[in-house]
Amino acid sequence: MALRVEHELHNRRRGRNTGVGLLLIGFLAIVFGLTITKVLQLGDARKFETFDHVARPQIIPQDEVETGGTN
Repeated sequence: MALRVEHELHNRRRGRNTGVGLLLIGFLAIVFGLTITKVLQLGDARKFETFDHVARPQIIPQDEVETGGTN
């Protein structure tokens, strides 16, 4: 005789927890996909470093400094 008997409530909770877990995994997949897409669109790693909206002279290429260009 089994000492552990599963109640119907446990099955409902397990189903609910599985659904929440799948939604969380889906949300993480969307955020990860958007992040990868954004990084790949930048192309150059220096653009990713300057994406904080603050111009840091030490990472601006020298030819842009001489010509006065920002891109």
